[in-house]
Amino acid sequence: MTFATLGLNPAILKALADSGYTQATTVQMQTIPVALEGRDLLVSSQTGSGKTAAFMLPAIHRFASAATQPATKTPNQMRQSAQSHGHRPRFQAAQPKMLVLAPTRELALQVTAATEKYAAQLRQVKAVAILGGMPYPKQMQLLARNPQILVATPGRLIDHLNSGKIDFSQLEVLVLDEADRMLDMGFIEDIEKIIAATPATRQTMLFSATLDGMVGQMAQKITRNAHVIKIAGGSSKHENIQQRLHFVDDLAHKNRLLDYLLRDVSIDQCVVFTATKRDADVIADRLNIAGFSAAALHGDMQQSARNRTLTAMRSGQVRVLVATDVAARGIDVPTISHVINYDLPKSPEDYVHRIGRTGRAGRNGLAISLVNHAENFSVRSIERFTKQQIPVEIIVGHEPKRTTSTAARKPAWGNGKRVGNRVDSTAAPKRAGFSRPDAPRKGAFKGPRSGARQQFSDR
Repeated sequence: MTFATLGLNPAILKALADSGYTQATTVQMQTIPVALEGRDLLVSSQTGSGKTAAFMLPAIHRFASAATQPATKTPNQMRQSAQSHGHRPRFQAAQPKMLVLAPTRELALQVTAATEKYAAQLRQVKAVAILGGMPYPKQMQLLARNPQILVATPGRLIDHLNSGKIDFSQLEVLVLDEADRMLDMGFIEDIEKIIAATPATRQTMLFSATLDGMVGQMAQKITRNAHVIKIAGGSSKHENIQQRLHFVDDLAHKNRLLDYLLRDVSIDQCVVFTATKRDADVIADRLNIAGFSAAALHGDMQQSARNRTLTAMRSGQVRVLVATDVAARGIDVPTISHVINYDLPKSPEDYVHRIGRTGRAGRNGLAISLVNHAENFSVRSIERFTKQQIPVEIIVGHEPKRTTSTAARKPAWGNGKRVGNRVDSTAAPKRAGFSRPDAPRKGAFKGPRSGARQQFSDR
């Protein structure tokens, strides 16, 4: 189905065409017509399915249509007009018509950039991002534009709401993007406070990998007669992403294997996921010493530094991004060909979002997990969630001293066959996607010392 058949504003269609978008994805085809009717929506859809356009295009269409109607002032606007004839306040609270809540700064910036692209032909539609790590004076300048669309992370938005810099009395559309992730990050109280400040007449759209548990409970509270759309659960198979698992004996073995894998010349760009911010910094530093172009990305970095890192990644200056789960959502770099889980994530849902950083824009990807034998239970949890068994592979010269028994590798669900390969280094380019580089190694990657590793959350 083309966007032209969805009844969107011609200016939006032109902007989409200029950006090379003509065919709507499944989530867009099912969501946009319902959203245009003004109904509340609960949407379960995998990452990379095009959900940003699914909720943003109907809203832009709505605001573009309203701009052509005769202006009528609300009581609140009339009070403000009366005040303007007297002493005008130094700062008048911004009154957005649409609010998009996102769990991470990267996702908020991605949504804002996409909105600017969709509304390129509509000067009257403005969108700004308000998020942590950005200087307050800069945010005050953005809010002074009184944008129709506000994209924000919950924590920083609460600061502006408490200080009276934002007024939601005119809000028409509320979107919770990656709602499951926001709850996982502990934003439930902030979200409840923000929602309480919005009009009950608003249209509410909630997007999440799952609509069960806490997400489902919250959805029932904040929506009215919501239309439910389930495109694909968080257990999507990611058929264009090949998955592999390498067992490691200890930290030294893991570091040697990581060094070997990153020297594969077929890698365009790679994201290496760690469990802690400390390890992200340490591994990135040592990879640079070993001759890789690497950079770290985590929640303790200033937003300006995170933006520079992502810009360097998109421009190809950085080949290896070492990141915590803050990067699992909101990073859309099509040239990421590989994902390596240096540490397994805390939840199977995070595994799905991590590997979803590769295989973007119709490309194929490869996701590799480096797993200690004691973590087999976590592997089985991931396999139960995704309903896929992750093949175990061994690289000659980097074999683990321990071997996993056949019984331990039986499928964690239903019936199935054991999958496992022994990879010969001479056949690596054909069988496993690995190949040794022609250039000599500049250095050996040693990784973080085992005694230095600490388990900190990235919140």
